[in-house]
Parts: sequence; structure tokens; C-alpha cells
Amino acid sequence: MTTNLMLVCGEEILQVSGLSVNRSGVEVISDINLSVNCGEFVGIVGPNGAGKTTLILTILGILKPREGHVSLSKAVAGKVGWVPQAATSLPKNMKITVREFIQLGTLDSATWYLPFGTKYDRQNVSKIIETVGLTDYAETRIANLSGGQRQRAAIGKALASKADLLLMDEPMVGVDLKSRNSIMRLLDNLCHTQNKTIVMISHDLASMKRTVHRMVYLEQEIRYDGSTNEFPELSVLADLRGIEETHPEGLLSEVDQTAPEDIITVWQKDELRSGKS
Repeated sequence: MTTNLMLVCGEEILQVSGLSVNRSGVEVISDINLSVNCGEFVGIVGPNGAGKTTLILTILGILKPREGHVSLSKAVAGKVGWVPQAATSLPKNMKITVREFIQLGTLDSATWYLPFGTKYDRQNVSKIIETVGLTDYAETRIANLSGGQRQRAAIGKALASKADLLLMDEPMVGVDLKSRNSIMRLLDNLCHTQNKTIVMISHDLASMKRTVHRMVYLEQEIRYDGSTNEFPELSVLADLRGIEETHPEGLLSEVDQTAPEDIITVWQKDELRSGKS
């Protein structure tokens, strides 16, 4: 009997349970519980050093948890794509074309020795090049592309691997604003039209709030997981992070009461002492 592993949007495909990870003997993330369903576009945000990349690398199996576990549904097992931040800074001496670069995503243990993959792969790559908006650059060397175009090529390579779950680490670093908006629309469209599931990490709160379906705020532990529309304002977020007020109540208002003319008088006295007119 053949088991049908076709994804049904809404089906849980990724589960992270009680995950704690140490790096160099230091606990980086603690007791992470996260569930992701097919078709979701999830933004994981937080400051530098919060553990975002550690979480993604553990999901990929590159890092091992101290406690807890990560599980993928059978439907996406072997269909996970990885788009690292380094995609926008590929070596300048890379002499392969966009088509050849994306074609690399089709290689596996059964087809790695074929010079151009199967006929199906070649047709699929052509469709992917069109999907990521690089048809006019298909035969251009990858090193000659802009940052945004290289990022599109990296996404295309992940799609060529037939990935249903895309994990992305700061993919917009080095990408100009116009390209960033275009890529984010592309990713959202992939979720809606192809049932792709995307988990993207970023420190860019504004960009995430404008694009993703759901936001997770991570700073060693998950401090928020929910609707983008309900993501807390900065003052509430500061409370969640445990950031205290620098100025005691009333102190700031006292400082504000300093008259502008008093400041000017002090400045003039200092100028006279220094011998300046």
C-alpha cells in the first residue's frame, strides 16, 4: 500500500519540543517549544546573540541539542531547503551561470554524476528561474549579479532541491530596499500558491511585521509567538525583555525644564574662557 505524503496546508510539519542548546559550554537557547504548519511564513526575530541562528542550525541537524528534540513530518523529510546569509556574498571568482547555480540544487546521490541532470530537472530549473524573476539573467555569471539578484538565485537553488520547508538566515543582509520588497513578495507568494513553508530569521522587526504571517520573538527563550498584527509595541517588548527604565520617574521632566537661554549662557561663558569670540 502506498502512503500519500502530499502536504495539506494547515498540517503540522515542524515541531520543536523543550529544546535547549549549548555552544562552547554556554546555554544559548533554553526550553524552546515551537510548532510550524504547512503554508506558514514565520519570522523569528530578536537581537544579535539571541540564539536565532542556533535554533535554525539545530533544526537542520548541524547542532545537537542538550535537551529536547526537533521532529519533521514525513511529508517534508528530505525536503528542507537552506538559504544562508552568505548567499549575497558569493565569491567574485565564481564562474558558473545563474542556471548552473540553481541546477546545483537538483543534485542528489542518484544524479550527481550527470552533467546537466535529468530532462525533468532542466525543465524544472527553467520554471524556477522564471519564478524568481531571473529569466533575463539565466546565462549570466552569478558573480556579476547584484546582491538582490544573488539572493533570488539562492532561493531558486533551494526551490530546485524540491524543498517544501525553507529555512532562511538573515537573507536580506546586503540587499537593497527595492530588491528586498520584491523578494519578500516572492516568498509570500510561494506560501500562498505553492504551499511552501518558510521560517526566516531576522533582526529587522519593521520588515518582518510588513510581510510574515506570524512572528516569534526569541531571546534565549521564546518571549512572544503569535499574530503579526498583535506583535507588542516597543515599550511592551522592552518589558518582555526585562529592560528597565534608565531614568527614574520624574527625572527626565526635571532635565527638560532647563531653559534654552541657560544653556546658551553657559556655552558663551565657556567660549570666553577659551579665548574665542
